[in-house]
Amino acid sequence: MDHPDFRVRGKIFATLSYPEAGWAMVKLTPEQQDNYVRADSAVFQPVTGGWGRRGATSVRLRAARKVMVRRALAEAWRNSAPKGVAEEFDARK
Repeated sequence: MDHPDFRVRGKIFATLSYPEAGWAMVKLTPEQQDNYVRADSAVFQPVTGGWGRRGATSVRLRAARKVMVRRALAEAWRNSAPKGVAEEFDARK
């Protein structure tokens, strides 16, 4: 789709330059999305349409703090990773 994406076991959990340069998208749960939007609506916004209602969240990169983006990426990764892979990762910490 002409933008880089990040996958775990073939499932996309994040993209860059979506919907345009300077933005990213992370696949959160609707509850996680709500928490991020409430924390900083200048950075986190639901993607328009059905994907957004299911948790796909746009991230305005220039306005974002690294710690929040890292946290959102980690949550998106865990949401998409097979349960055993996520548990193995967490056990190695």
